[in-house]
Amino acid sequence: MEHYRRTAHTRFDIKFHLVWITKYRKKLLRGDVGLRLRQIVRTICAELEVEILKGHVSADHVHLFVSCPPHVSASYLVQRIKGKSSRKLMQEYSHLKKLYLWARGFFVASSGSWGRHVTDEVIMEYIRTQEHRKDDDDFRVEEP
Repeated sequence: MEHYRRTAHTRFDIKFHLVWITKYRKKLLRGDVGLRLRQIVRTICAELEVEILKGHVSADHVHLFVSCPPHVSASYLVQRIKGKSSRKLMQEYSHLKKLYLWARGFFVASSGSWGRHVTDEVIMEYIRTQEHRKDDDDFRVEEP
């Protein structure tokens, strides 16, 4: 097929489209907070050997299209990202201290699970249309 990744004993092509929102859809992820969130997500994904194929940070939600190794489930990935990012952002930004940052739950779909017409390219195009800035192809942050 197209692009298989590999570990010592495995070849795989597991891709997830993930979306999660801020608590009460508050527009907290603008400017520096959104940029810092992007750094945190990139770090966590690198630690777990998760490849970010496309992403976008809006003011009140995050889209990620990722390629995960078989030992990383979608729920574990989102749990790590939401937990670590919440803690770090609240420590670094005083206006977030008294808030719950993330709403419960998230959306996940594997590539091709929406029917035979939804491919990796369709998901990446959908995320691209969420974007407003054009200076970083990997993981965009909405401007304030």
